[in-house]
Amino acid sequence: MLAVLGGGVAMALVILAIGITVNRGDGAGATDAAAGAVPVSLTEFAISGPLEVAPGGSLLVTNDGSQQHDLVIDGGPATAMLGSGESETLVVDLPEGEYEVYCSVSGHAEAGMVTTLTVTGDAAAGEPGEIAEVADAHGGHGDTELTPEEWAVMDEKMIASFEPFVDQITSGEPNTEGLGGQELEPTILEDGTKEWTLTAEIVDWELEPGNFVKAWTYNGTVPGPTLRGEVGDNIRIKVINNLPMGTDVHMHGMILPNDQDGVAPLTQELIGPGEEYTYEYTVVEPAVAMYHPHIHGQEAVPNGMWGAMIFSPEGGGGSGDYVIPRGRTISGVEIPEDLEVAHEENMVLNDAGVIGLSLNGKSFPATEPYAMEQGEWMLVHYYSEGLQVHPMHLHQFPQLVVARDGIPLDFPYWADTVNVAPGERWSVLFQAKSPGVWVWHCHILTHAERKDGMFGMVTAIAVS
Repeated sequence: MLAVLGGGVAMALVILAIGITVNRGDGAGATDAAAGAVPVSLTEFAISGPLEVAPGGSLLVTNDGSQQHDLVIDGGPATAMLGSGESETLVVDLPEGEYEVYCSVSGHAEAGMVTTLTVTGDAAAGEPGEIAEVADAHGGHGDTELTPEEWAVMDEKMIASFEPFVDQITSGEPNTEGLGGQELEPTILEDGTKEWTLTAEIVDWELEPGNFVKAWTYNGTVPGPTLRGEVGDNIRIKVINNLPMGTDVHMHGMILPNDQDGVAPLTQELIGPGEEYTYEYTVVEPAVAMYHPHIHGQEAVPNGMWGAMIFSPEGGGGSGDYVIPRGRTISGVEIPEDLEVAHEENMVLNDAGVIGLSLNGKSFPATEPYAMEQGEWMLVHYYSEGLQVHPMHLHQFPQLVVARDGIPLDFPYWADTVNVAPGERWSVLFQAKSPGVWVWHCHILTHAERKDGMFGMVTAIAVS
């Protein structure tokens, strides 16, 4: 097989195959290498294990979840960001005492990944399988001993968490700096080619009010700019790499020539720090697609490097509404032949990296609310750049699922909750029939709510 592919590609595949076998160790191998270490397990969303260690002892930290996690000891050392199945031995060279430990991925501590580590001279090495008290990951069980006064405080915190979001709804002004996903107008070259410039760079990004993170971005925003065009367009995407590492850009969901696929080193050379690279091809099919790095994707994508691409049939003006089944009757509901889309929105879902649990690069209460007039229609394209499935639930208004990955469905269907898996794009249509403020959120409840209020993957539609 390698001989058929040719020497250069064969060598690249061999390099990739070698790279795949290299990680920080799986649970079994790491256990042998760290005999006597106290085993600690990271999952969605809990830290478990016999969290007691002697000064100078060590923890064998294993990510048993599906997302990236790390373990940070407040005032002490931290592991690297661990992928699913990876482990790291952490030496605890700290004096006796109690220390808070948590996962630093945005939203994960709030969802339950925070507990206490005891450093004591009486501690013995833990045995695999020992489970100490687990941090409450689900915000409910384990709290039956709270007093009425303590429950009242939790009520107050929950209500208070909405105040900055309500201010956005009433004022129309965002409560954080930065707005991602805005449409980027192309430069039209002499031959009609549409050209966009994307600069890969790390910036300070306000994820929620007062909380700034080091986000990996295109053009300084999360998500990056939205690119729109039509079938038949010749497009150029110039990439300027201001990252400290090499990169590439994969146009996920686009039909294009192999040498434009954006996968270093198979289809192009790596774009080194300070270098530029230009992709150029003709759009041959309509697409609801996205762009993101392929190499170092596990680092760059969860930290913010992604953006939307929408290409309509020729004459469609770059709209994604080509997926709407106008004039059809779906489960007894007639879709108007002359339906006009008042709002076309992209909603990018994330759950990892410094961006963490978020919608369009913001965590509630910084998520943007949507304003609609009664009777208007909205077309929404869900994009998942996270590491797990998110069931997106819209209160009151059934969602007509009209397309998957930009491909119109032969049999659209109505749903109030739509599962969006990593890498997928789902397009839904709904009509705002009832006035009021209607919540819109991920229905994995720990992605949207914690003991002291709403957070993460929550927004709302205000219908007047």
